Amino acid sequence: MSLEKQNAARTAVDQIEDGMLVGLGTGSTAAFAISYLGEKVRSGLTISAIPTSEASKKQAQSEGIPLIDFETSPSIDLCIDGADEIDSELNMIKGGGGALLREKIVASSAKRYLIIIDSSKQVETLGTFPLPVEVIPFGWQVVSRKLKEMNASPELRKSGPQPFVTDEGNYILDCRFNSILEVEQLETELNRIPGVVENGLFVAMCDQMIMGKGDQVILKERR
Repeated sequence: MSLEKQNAARTAVDQIEDGMLVGLGTGSTAAFAISYLGEKVRSGLTISAIPTSEASKKQAQSEGIPLIDFETSPSIDLCIDGADEIDSELNMIKGGGGALLREKIVASSAKRYLIIIDSSKQVETLGTFPLPVEVIPFGWQVVSRKLKEMNASPELRKSGPQPFVTDEGNYILDCRFNSILEVEQLETELNRIPGVVENGLFVAMCDQMIMGKGDQVILKERR
């Protein structure tokens, strides 16, 4: 799968042009894109970038990619990120790396949102991958009970014996729904629960999927 990720990442980075502000995703596939972008910057490409996590920020800095924040510019030209699952309508589950909140903020500000994946991430129906729900630490048990009432099987994400803490200081409940048929409805219902900061359903946000499959690259635009 590594070659598939690399091919998808390189294809996406080739769409970046001089003067662009680029959103940098989080995860193993996005890391390839940051690496390739670093090569282009060192070869003379002039861009600036906003990362979606501290991990991506650290990698971008090591690659020599100039970073800014939303105070400098509220609008991103192009964002490149990965996905944990993506369906035929290009709806996604994201957040396996714990950066879903920043990822969604950056994606929502992007004029064009490219998702790069290997072929294992494409599914008929979302839900095999546990859906991350980011919650504030206070009262996370209350949110967990409400999720159980929605037929989810929430599990507090751990880092060793302690709860996993996101870059924003929150917890994550990984929820097994098995199959998610009404993605928009579920996204709305989750965000209505007090204590939920954001969830990992990215609905109607992806503009183009770039998938590595074997030695090929398959592109699909959102209808």
